[in-house]
Parts: sequence; structure tokens; C-alpha cells
Amino acid sequence: MAPAPDAATPSALHKVRRYLGFLLKYWWIPVITVTVSSGIGVAYVFKKTPTFVSYARMMETLKLRLPDGALFTEDSQNYLGTLTEVLQSETLRDLALTQMRAMSNTIEIPLGKDGQPPAVIIRVNGSAKSSVFYLEANSPNPNFTQNYLNALMTAFLDFKKNERKVISEGTLASISDQVQRYERDLKTEQDALMAYERTNNFTIVQEEATVAGTYLAKLRTQLSDLQLEGRLLDATENDKNLVKVGDTNGIAIGPIPSGGPAGNQSFYSDLQLLKAEYEKLGKYLRPKHPKMVKLQADIDRAEKLSAIYRQQSLDQLAASREANRLKIANLSISINEWERKVVDANTRISETERLRLNIQRVQSVYDRLVSLVQNVGISREIDQESLTILQQASPARRSYTSEKSALVLAVVGGLAAGLGMVLLIGIQNDRFTSIVEVSSKFGDAVIGMLPEMKQNGQASLALLEVNDSRHGYAEAFRGLRSALLFLATAGEKPKILLITSSMPGEGKSTVAANLARTLALSGSRVLLVDGDLRKGRLHNMFQLQNETGLVDLLAGTCDASAVIQTDTLHNLSFISRGKTSRNPGDLFLSAGIDQIFAQWRRDYDHVIIDSSPLFAADDVSCLAPKTDGVLFVVRRNHSSARITQEALVMLANRQANVLGVVFNGVNAASHSYHYYKYADYSTPADST
Repeated sequence: MAPAPDAATPSALHKVRRYLGFLLKYWWIPVITVTVSSGIGVAYVFKKTPTFVSYARMMETLKLRLPDGALFTEDSQNYLGTLTEVLQSETLRDLALTQMRAMSNTIEIPLGKDGQPPAVIIRVNGSAKSSVFYLEANSPNPNFTQNYLNALMTAFLDFKKNERKVISEGTLASISDQVQRYERDLKTEQDALMAYERTNNFTIVQEEATVAGTYLAKLRTQLSDLQLEGRLLDATENDKNLVKVGDTNGIAIGPIPSGGPAGNQSFYSDLQLLKAEYEKLGKYLRPKHPKMVKLQADIDRAEKLSAIYRQQSLDQLAASREANRLKIANLSISINEWERKVVDANTRISETERLRLNIQRVQSVYDRLVSLVQNVGISREIDQESLTILQQASPARRSYTSEKSALVLAVVGGLAAGLGMVLLIGIQNDRFTSIVEVSSKFGDAVIGMLPEMKQNGQASLALLEVNDSRHGYAEAFRGLRSALLFLATAGEKPKILLITSSMPGEGKSTVAANLARTLALSGSRVLLVDGDLRKGRLHNMFQLQNETGLVDLLAGTCDASAVIQTDTLHNLSFISRGKTSRNPGDLFLSAGIDQIFAQWRRDYDHVIIDSSPLFAADDVSCLAPKTDGVLFVVRRNHSSARITQEALVMLANRQANVLGVVFNGVNAASHSYHYYKYADYSTPADST
């Protein structure tokens, strides 16, 4: 058996209860720490120099806003913090002390051992939704505290006034320098404009630009017309059936003239008629017929004349195109010349406008700076202080705030230290305190819970009797008996059980004795063996002899019948440990132990073997693998979780069959223990 991997983690409530348990056990630790810290706090209070407190109030008054004036502004969001820092600064302290020294005839300044005035702590608080500030001064001297606070408020107002004066003078000087610079720039720009206008009359230049622009537009129109005429001439040249008719100023496009030299316009039509008539007569007449010969002669003559007229038209068209090209070239030259004139005129106009704009820009900045100089000069002469003294410093009174805080801090600190020490003890102490912790560590492996019983002054706890009055205690062992009888196992029920624990004092011997008696009370044949060969004391609990026992049986010096003793219960047998010898644990490695165990399995229903603690001797490691099962006992407030886990791992490594864990010493009053609390069920009912 190993610790359950899926065991539930103890709840936060259980951890609190565990801590409270440690607190009840170690209650004296917080008491000591609180007492010591309180004593330190009281000593501090008696040795501490008394503190006197004086109060005053300052108020932020109304502000007069000048529409065209320059006003000082402050960061309203950080005003309180800034005010506090300034009042606590060394600069204000020196100014306040200077004022107090100036009034030395009425104000006395105490000096400490170092020759310096006492330190004064200043606090500033603001009231919600209010412009009133509360000032608090703390120092060891009452009169000095009051006088210092008054001097500090006056010094603060004077300081702000001087700061405004310095800022105004610096701002005025800076703006004046800018005014002079822009005044020089303005004069420079004005001189440049005057010098330029002396050589360039703005009105004449504007007129020249207008005239040149108008004439340039006219030339561009003529150029456009000539370019259109050239494109028409090019198109006429490409058409071989069209010729130019008329002069070059007016172009007429028409068919090549037909007819004779007289310029008959029907020449071309007559030629077509002749060809048509020739084709018509050619259907009936031979080519050498007189009419056909005559028609052919007329057609030849007409075609020659047509070629002459076409050539004349082409020559005339070429001359017109050349004249058009020359006109376009001359007109382009004129346009370029006039464009340069227009550009030159516009350049001079732009330069004039640029100089005038520069003058306007510089003039605007100059006028603004002059206005600022006037406003700053006016604002410098006006008192803009908005903070005033609402209430002078009150007479200083003794304050016990720091003393109270010191005492409270001492008590709280001592209590926290004590609780922390108890918490540290609880963290370092991993002993089981409740069944919840055992279950969280081992899960379903817990097969029995035995309540804590008082010994009532006896050396050891009394064993269970037939009609034992300890109802809960007896029922707990009966529950453990039932768990063993109905334990789920793969093979036979375990007969030889070893009872062990990790350390001494966990109650394993008591558990072994009472479990054996409980099994015997159920009618089973039980053998109880004291397997703790070093310090076994079961014979004392049963008040039986220890002359011979298990040691003699394992050593072979006597047989089993010589070491077996009987109890008051007729079916309960007992074997004591016998006389101790050197290295008695080696006896468990003898070859005869297996025969002894086999004999016990035949003679008894249950064999309960009490053993030594696992970490006290190596006896258990040798004996546990030979038994049918092991019951591991842990005790509340005694067994360590870490050591218990190491012990179970060691048993697992020795191939021991750990049947489960028995939690001994459970607090019956605990909320986590609710078994066998009804004692009236152990009282026989009245017969009716």
C-alpha cells in the first residue's frame, strides 16, 4: 500500500482548524511575544520626546481673470502635493527661520544640542470639495511649533510672490528680445520691397502682363487655325481624286475638272460618257469600225487632258502646304517670344507679392509680441496671489497620536509575530491531527479509527472486557475486526497479522492486545504473539509470565506448548517475547519460523503479532514479508506524515502486504469523528 494519488486535499476549513489546534497548544507563544513587544512599546513611549501639534488653515480665494491679460496658471490636479512638498522643503524652512530671527525680540528660537532649531514636521490635508487646506505642525516645543507655522505660511506667500516677480521679469525680457528681433526683420523686409519697386513699377508690370497675355492668346488662336489648315491639306494630298481649287486663302475641294483647256467643269463627266458609249457600241461594232475608232481617239485625248489638269492641281496643293508650313514656323517663333515676356512679367509680379506677404507675416508677429509685452507688464504689477491665510496657527497642544500608534503597533506586531511562530510550527510539524489528514494522505487505506481514551492515572490503558463500559472504544475495535473479516482479498483471508508503526509511542501494542481480545470475544481461536523481542510489554498488560517466550521458540530451546499461555478468555492464547538476547532480530531469519507459522495457521483462526517500531529496529523488515498482512498504526499528534510515508514505502520495498492503516487516538469530540457516539445503544433495552 502506498499513499493514495487521488486522495482529496484537506479543505481550507480543516487547515484553519488544524492551525487553531496548534494555537491552543502553543498559546503561550503569542502571549510571550505580545508581552515583550508591549514592554518595548511602553519603554519607547516613556523615552520618546513629547510632541506638540499646532493647526492652521489656508484658503484659495477668488481670481480676477483679465480677458486680454497674462495670468499665472498652476496645475490644479497636483496642487495639494506641490503645496505639501514646498512647505516641507529646506528653502521654506530657511525663510521661515529667517523671519523668526528677524523678530527675535518677540519670538524665541530654541536650539538643540547640535545648535540647530528643532525639526518641525509639516502635514497638509485638503478638504473634499473645498478650497481650504489644513496645515499641521509637529515639534517638541509648543511655542516654537506655533510661531514656526505662522512664519512658514507668511514665508510661503512671500516666496510665491517673489517667484512670480522673477518669472514675470524673465518672461518680459525674453519677449522684449523677440520684439526687437522682429522689428529688425520687419524693417529689412520693408527696405527690400521699396528697393524692388524702384526698379519695377508694379502698375506698369501688371499692364504689360495683361497686354502680353492677350496678344499671346491671339497668336495661339492663329496657330491653331494654321495647324488645322495643314491637316486638311495633308488629307487632300492623300486623296488622288481631289484637287485644290481657288487661291490659298480659301481652299475649295472638288473633282478634277473635265473638258478642254477652257476649264470645262463637265470634262470628267464627258470622259465617263465616252467610255460608257464605247462599251455600249463595242457590243455590236468591231474596234476598227469608224465610230469605234473615233470614240477611242476622243477617250485618249480626254485622258491626256485629265492627267495634265491633275498634275497642275497637285503642284498647286504642294505650294499651298509649303506656304502653310512657313506661316506656322514664323508664328511659333512669335509665340515663344511673347511667352517669355509674359513669364518675365508674372515673375516680377510674384516677387512683389512675396515681399508684401513677408512684411505682413513679420508685422503680425511683431504686433502680437508688442501686445504680450504690454500684458506681461500689466500682470507684473497686479498681485495675483490666490492663496491666503484663513486661520493663524493655534496654540500647540500635546499629541499622543504617535504614542498610541507605537503601542498599537507593538501589540499588533507582537501578536503577529506570535501567530506567525505558531503558524511556522504548524507548517513544520506534519503530525496527523485528524482523520481528514490521514484520509487525504492514504485515502481508502484507513480501515480503522480508535478514539482517544484517558488512562485515569493508570500506567497503561486497561484492556477490553466482555461487557466493557467504554462503548465507543469497544465499538471502534469491533469495527476494526469487521474490516479485517470482510477485507477484500484475492486469495484466502489473512490469518497471521503483524501490528507495527513507524516510531514508539503510537499505541501498536495496545491495538494488538485489544484487537486480539475483540477477535476472541467473537468466538475465534486467537493467538497473540509479542514480536517485539527488545522491549515487548504485552505480558505486563495481561499480567502473565515472561520467563520463556518467542525468543526461546525461535531459538529452538523449547517447543510451542511450553511458551503458550492462556488468558481469562478461554479461546485467547498468548506468547510473550521471552528473555531478550543480543541481536534478537536475527531469530526472524531462522529456517524454523516458516514451520512455526504454518503450525499456527492450522491451530488458530487468527494470529496477531505485535512487533517493534519499523524505524526502531530492523526486526519488522525481516518479519513482515513472512506474515499474511500488516496493520500500520498511526497516532494523532504523534505520527509524522513524512516518516509514516517512508515507513510504508520501506514495507512495500520488502514485499510486505500492508492491509491498511489504523488511526489511533482520534479526538472523539472532533467534527470529523462521528462514529459510535451513541452510548445508549450499548445499554440493554428494558424487557416488557
